[in-house]
Amino acid sequence: MSAEWRLTTLGEICAAQGGTIQTGPFGSQLHTSDYKEVGIPVVMPTNIGDGGIVVDGIARIDQSDVDRLSQHKLMLNDIVFSRRGDVTKNALIREHEVGWFCGTGCLKVRLGVERISDPKFISHCLRLPDTKQWLVRHAVGATMPNLNTGILAAVPINLPPMSVQREIAAILGSLDDRIALLRETNATLEAIAQALFKSWFVDFDPVRAKTAGRAPEGMDEATAALFPDALEETELGLVPKGWMPTRIDSLMELAYGKALKAEKRRPGRVPVYGSGGITGWHDEALVSGPSIIVGRKGTVGSIYWESRPFYPIDTVFYVKPGRPLNYCHQLLRTLGLSDMNTDAAVPGLNRENVYRLLVPCVPSDVLQAFDEIAQALRNGIDRNANHAEAISDLRDTLLPRLISGQLRLPEAKAQLEAMA
Repeated sequence: MSAEWRLTTLGEICAAQGGTIQTGPFGSQLHTSDYKEVGIPVVMPTNIGDGGIVVDGIARIDQSDVDRLSQHKLMLNDIVFSRRGDVTKNALIREHEVGWFCGTGCLKVRLGVERISDPKFISHCLRLPDTKQWLVRHAVGATMPNLNTGILAAVPINLPPMSVQREIAAILGSLDDRIALLRETNATLEAIAQALFKSWFVDFDPVRAKTAGRAPEGMDEATAALFPDALEETELGLVPKGWMPTRIDSLMELAYGKALKAEKRRPGRVPVYGSGGITGWHDEALVSGPSIIVGRKGTVGSIYWESRPFYPIDTVFYVKPGRPLNYCHQLLRTLGLSDMNTDAAVPGLNRENVYRLLVPCVPSDVLQAFDEIAQALRNGIDRNANHAEAISDLRDTLLPRLISGQLRLPEAKAQLEAMA
């Protein structure tokens, strides 16, 4: 390491630049009734992903609540930390996230005026394996690790000159940008699949078009011929003729996950799923994949697709489909499972209540036509996800070597050019 590098702490950097480390709002300041379907996004620990914000399922509040608690409004280059649970999770706020809200269960780091440090560089420092281990060691709480402002202020940082910080941040940031673009593309592909499902199986657009004497939009004649040309009244209201109501358990099984304590997990690349998403990794899968994970305890009704072999723990269900899996995935997203909590102490989802729900019984030839389109979109999502994982692996390899000064900048740039 160059003699120009110096060891400092996150708190000292904030103090030198007029920054702050602040705890998010308490639960008494924001109540469950304050969260809306439309409004300003609220960054919770579950929304903090691999250096960025995961918007899928993000909570929202009214602008009036943001104004009331304006000290928690997020600015460009703020760094948001998970305060409890996985205390290593943090994300840098980008331009399109400015004005969003730092939620309960989070900590906000605002580095201030850039006198001695670049926020993008600091963000990468905070994602170093050594830093993550430091955070886990210093977190407080016997049952669930917790961070506070004092712990976060004491995080050690090796700080090179600003010019070096910016070059390192640019190299690592270019990889982050590629990953973000792939994820945005996947969000678009997923939105296309959702829109198609809604058009065919919720709004019944092809049937309504044929009823009105028009050709259904966006499909060939053979596909259009699969849909009836009339609606009929059922206990669900108007549905396509012949698509009579059926129970969810005639379409899929919600199988129980299996307990797997953290201390029994062995290093591996098999994702372990809880109701909040991936909670860790293991070397043995319970489900070969692909399948769908549904939150059963805690985060009720959360839904995740996983194409790889995975291990669902006992806080979730996983789907054994009786119909095409792509159809089951989109169908589950429309059932309002997050509103079906039946337990008072710990939120819980009773699968018998899910099984009793009625939906139109779609003919197999229509489901096959949908699955062909949805699977093509899914294949694109999987390719992009694999590419993003490869880039992430490269970034994680370069990260500690660059920030420790072990890897020269020209060598890192050469590796990037070789990958491109």
